Amino acid sequence: MYPEYLVEPMRKELTNVGFEELKSAQEVDDAIKSEGTVLVVVNSVCGCAAANARPAARAAAAHEKHPNKLVTVFAGMEKEAVDQVRNYMMPFPPSSPAMALFKDGKLVHMIERHQIEGRPAQMIADNLIGAFEQYC
Repeated sequence: MYPEYLVEPMRKELTNVGFEELKSAQEVDDAIKSEGTVLVVVNSVCGCAAANARPAARAAAAHEKHPNKLVTVFAGMEKEAVDQVRNYMMPFPPSSPAMALFKDGKLVHMIERHQIEGRPAQMIADNLIGAFEQYC
């Protein structure tokens, strides 16, 4: 677990642009099982989250066609919520940061950490936007 004062600004990078923070397994279930599309961002304190994942998620969320819900969980903080999200992301191994798009409760698009590290934020955003165009 990280000190809250450390992660608060990282949380706000997403919540300030409309992402809802999920902190329990039940909140995760309710969000993912809802009708329509849901983008889940597994947030992290790592450098690739700061330089690549969060900026990409913000850019993609601003696209005119985007999921019905934008949600986030924070790795290293709300263990129950993160574990539940990772259950839905199976068979992909746990990674953070990570991004997953669900449609009507089914995983339809996944971006793992190895697809985030070393890639420009706009490239990751374009990947998400392509998925939004296809599924949203």
